[in-house]
Amino acid sequence: MYKQFKNILFQLQPEDAHHFVTRNLKNYAAFPGVGKLLDKFYQYNHPSLEREVFGIKFKNPIGLAAGFDKNAEYIEELNHFGFGFIEIGTVTPKPQPGNDAPRMFRLVEDEAIINRMGFNNKGVDFAVSKIRELKNRENYIIGGNIGKNKLTPNEDAVDDYIKCFNALFDYVDYFVVNVSSPNTPGLRDLQEKEPLLYILNYLQQYNNQNEKPKPILLKIAPDLTDSQLDDIIDIVLESKIAGVIATNTTISREGLKSNPEIVKETGGVSGKPLKNRSTEVIRYLSEKSNKAFPIIGVGGIHTAEDAKEKLEAGASLLQVYTGFIYEGPAVVKNICKGLVEGKK
Repeated sequence: MYKQFKNILFQLQPEDAHHFVTRNLKNYAAFPGVGKLLDKFYQYNHPSLEREVFGIKFKNPIGLAAGFDKNAEYIEELNHFGFGFIEIGTVTPKPQPGNDAPRMFRLVEDEAIINRMGFNNKGVDFAVSKIRELKNRENYIIGGNIGKNKLTPNEDAVDDYIKCFNALFDYVDYFVVNVSSPNTPGLRDLQEKEPLLYILNYLQQYNNQNEKPKPILLKIAPDLTDSQLDDIIDIVLESKIAGVIATNTTISREGLKSNPEIVKETGGVSGKPLKNRSTEVIRYLSEKSNKAFPIIGVGGIHTAEDAKEKLEAGASLLQVYTGFIYEGPAVVKNICKGLVEGKK
């Protein structure tokens, strides 16, 4: 059924399709009984799926990656599709429009997406207001993915991360420091050891002033060299943050089969072409650190097999985004089912 719907959706520009889906999901889920019906279709629970990672209990290991619900507007509706957790953002201190459209492109033959959104969001205060509106907040595990405004120079980036951290602290369960998006000029320079340690240590100082500090994770790029990954391990251990999300989108275009005119568009690639590299990064971090910290694996997860691969490589939890778009609303249920049946 989703295949036919996807064919219609894919006639629209990717960003228009996203707004069409989220707007209609919001409208239909508001009707009495629709939420329960969606739960019946798409939830899949089993004791073997439950996890406890960085002190948080997850009903299953499959989360929704940041970028789908940038402003925390659809948490209640998206939760019906069985996600173990939902990450909002990337949010910045001030609202910003992001890059000019078109800024998202489908690579259908590769089951991938190129995006150069540029942290478009309504600002951290808006996201906070949406989370505060949630009924039964305890039913959701929410991550807050935080970034810097485009106009903030890198030397002042720490101020932006602190502003977002303080604003969201009482409203999210964990934080993600995003310094790895390729779509904000100069942002990836913050992945270098010195500036990154400065930001993370500063955040940890604020974090430890609270009675119950929140887990802080670092989201990294797949395009890092082995020596840069060694630095990441040192940084995580030195700053004592909770873990890593591996990985963000790639700037590589290796092996893509889609229309060359689309392939040459600027931006980060997500989806199946990222699968092997993100798994390599997970395995490298896990083995080299001797499993010293949890890793959330993301990149090219479309099936239960993809999920197993990343879990076996050393991931504790997983996230989907592009797989949700290509596989449809049953993707989490199908992955969870496959993981459970694989254990029998």
